[in-house]
Amino acid sequence: MAQIHPLACVDARAELADDIVVGPFCVIEADVQVGVGCVLESHVVLKSGLRMGDRNHIGNGAVLGSDPQDKKFHGENTFLIIGNDNNIREFVTMHRASGEGMATRIGNDNFLMGFCHFGHNVTVEDHVTMANNVGLAGHVTIESYVTIGGMTGIHQFCRVGKSAMVGAMSRINRDVPPYMLVEGESQMVHDINAVGLRRIGIKPDARLALHKACKLLFKSQLGLRNAMEIVRHEVPVTPEIEYLLAFEERRYGGKNGRGDQR
Repeated sequence: MAQIHPLACVDARAELADDIVVGPFCVIEADVQVGVGCVLESHVVLKSGLRMGDRNHIGNGAVLGSDPQDKKFHGENTFLIIGNDNNIREFVTMHRASGEGMATRIGNDNFLMGFCHFGHNVTVEDHVTMANNVGLAGHVTIESYVTIGGMTGIHQFCRVGKSAMVGAMSRINRDVPPYMLVEGESQMVHDINAVGLRRIGIKPDARLALHKACKLLFKSQLGLRNAMEIVRHEVPVTPEIEYLLAFEERRYGGKNGRGDQR
């Protein structure tokens, strides 16, 4: 049976699993769905349009599903969709998407620390860790197994490739390549994210191939296009190398018209 504190305010039209826990001073609006095993600490606000899966733990003061901070939004029907097994800590804010029927999406098994912000139309995949005060602008995509250090801001439409690590207090205004360690206002690529890659089981030969590719792509003076051709011919083509090259090919081609090059 659901444990709903008598000081919580829950709309009768919300769809709540039988075993959830709702703390004091929480507000749950109509047109909210919450799955089994979820825990809401005190002062959590769940807004209309939220669809939450199972076993999510929501910290004090989090606000999930607010209207998008987008001048193009005019009250259309949009969503915030959250998967399973997420740890969403204190005062996190997540906004619904803008655009009729669109959704902001948070995947599974993410650890999202206090005061992080997720703007409209954001996509966060699985097993992502964000330290305190990370801010994602609209339409940002964070791929799986990414780690982002605290007080980092990520510009709208940017993508952070899987298994990358972004150092604390970075300013990200272009795509972050997968598997790499990036840091600072200049968004410098330092090396591969060796610790993170070991943790997810990437073998030493695959890590070495990524290390060689990193030197050619981001530390040489060859130019990205030439460096990519050398990587294709001189570095063992592991699945990780294929993914990295495909990511860079898309970025080099000027996603959203930027034509960005390092």
